[in-house]
Amino acid sequence: MLTTAVAVIAGLGATTVPASAAPVAPAALRSDPIYSYANAVRETVWVDTGLTAPNGSRVRVATDIIRPREATGRVPVIMDASPYYSTLGRGNESQKKTYDSAGKPVQFPLHYDNYFVPRGYAVALVDLSGTARSNGCVDVGGRSEIASAKSVVDWLNGRASGYTSATGSTTATASWSTGAVGMIGKSWDGTIANGVAATGVDGLKTIVPIGAISSWYDYYRASGATFTSGSPAGLAQVVENSAGAANCGSVKTTLTSGSPSSGDYTAMYRERDYVVNAANVKASVFAVHGLNDLNVKTINFGQWWNVLPARVERKIWLSQTGHVDPFDFRRSVWVDTLHRWFDHYLLGIDNGIEREPASTVEQKPDVWKDDASWPLAVSPTTVRLRPGTTAGVGTLGTTAPPAGSTASLTDNRTSSYDWINNPTTTSSARVIYRTDALRDDVRISGTTQITVTATPSQSAARLSAVLVDYGSATIRNYRTTGEGIRNLTTRTCWGESTTGDSACYLDTAANTTTVSQNIIARGWADLGHYAGLDTRRTLTAGTPYTITFNLASTDQLIPAGHRLALVIGSTDTSFISSAGTNPKLTIDLSKTTLRLPLVGSL
Repeated sequence: MLTTAVAVIAGLGATTVPASAAPVAPAALRSDPIYSYANAVRETVWVDTGLTAPNGSRVRVATDIIRPREATGRVPVIMDASPYYSTLGRGNESQKKTYDSAGKPVQFPLHYDNYFVPRGYAVALVDLSGTARSNGCVDVGGRSEIASAKSVVDWLNGRASGYTSATGSTTATASWSTGAVGMIGKSWDGTIANGVAATGVDGLKTIVPIGAISSWYDYYRASGATFTSGSPAGLAQVVENSAGAANCGSVKTTLTSGSPSSGDYTAMYRERDYVVNAANVKASVFAVHGLNDLNVKTINFGQWWNVLPARVERKIWLSQTGHVDPFDFRRSVWVDTLHRWFDHYLLGIDNGIEREPASTVEQKPDVWKDDASWPLAVSPTTVRLRPGTTAGVGTLGTTAPPAGSTASLTDNRTSSYDWINNPTTTSSARVIYRTDALRDDVRISGTTQITVTATPSQSAARLSAVLVDYGSATIRNYRTTGEGIRNLTTRTCWGESTTGDSACYLDTAANTTTVSQNIIARGWADLGHYAGLDTRRTLTAGTPYTITFNLASTDQLIPAGHRLALVIGSTDTSFISSAGTNPKLTIDLSKTTLRLPLVGSL
């Protein structure tokens, strides 16, 4: 059972612990499972987004809700707005929504309903516009998708209209809701949470974006370079329903025209850049990201975190996995932490979580480090590249190179995974600069920025830069299936189950491998965007150009005895497309610097 103080909160929907409540240790202040999951109300409400679909119909989004029937007061809402409920599914086991013969929701993917509904929460799973049972179009993070979730927050607060069917006129109200909403989700789902938070909508109390995008430009582009991972219109086709496929051709045309191969930052991308509106964020933020996420690159969490207003209470978890949910890499601690986070921000329980360390980082498999804040580096260390006696091989440190020092490479369209091999020998595809063996552990915590001055031999060129940790280490095997985790044959249960919706999930464990070198941060750029991202410029062969771009945000411990290296190449075929040429690039070392978020000294 709940403690007396918390039971009052759950029953009345209050936002603070009553002053008269007897003192209780923070660990005991938590919602307990006092409501029946089997008897919960399961319903669908179609919420009007205020937008019109291309066929002239009003866009309504299907919102499947499960809430405790016995609650005598109003309850807060945990929301996951997703395009995947009828296509790829959610979670490690790709769960999809299911319905009975009358259309009533049966399976709510993931454990949020099983665990939190008995504890006095409602869970709302929203089909984004143009997906599953919602009408409208998939616009890949644009106005319609943000409205899909924002309108539900508004409906839960009495500011939008909801209906009992997709096209009917019978209204539905959320008289059972306190109006306090927490949005959560991995990948596209968490991206929508970021976007809705950037509107500043009232009632959104917290977001938990997991492996989420903060700018769709940075999902498909990197400082003008084009990733090879697909296109916005292609992604829309993966998740759209049959009505969207039939009626939304104009939307996909807009996505395609707004994402030119030039790599320009267009109006289409600006609409989908939540970083530019981060000043509007009022909700608390609990960000989670895999430091080896090669799908949603880590620049997305780093730039979002850095521009959040100072008033925003926040917490961050950074794992050594790839694109993986914390439920699958640190399950018991995650469920407990998330429970206390929602209890605090949605039920108003003073459990002290906002006063705990704001940063938790996995430094090696299943070894975690807490810190008071993130990033740790207060200001960047300027690092320089000095030539050595072997062509294209040199030293990384704080000493400037001799004036006029240069190094050359040719775009032979290979991979950074190849470039980092044989670090002491010349390679025509890259140049490499390494520190001496480190005397002490150092930590790179934040976002690295590089400025390169390069002279191309042709009219277009790409640049790639990677930071490498040279030294033996056991790491999560993030480049294989599972991206650092493996499924076990056992299951554990997290909440209550019913027929058709089990709370029991496959257990997982770390999947590890031993390496002698590991790329810890990556960055790419198109040299033709040296003057800005709005327009790609044609280069003049033989003319030097200077460009500054970011490498992926990271937090890595480099042990004593290891070496840290910077490798510069051109087209990194594992990630970006070529500029259509094979130029030679001459790097001016005296005008090339690395600003490293370093804790310690090289």
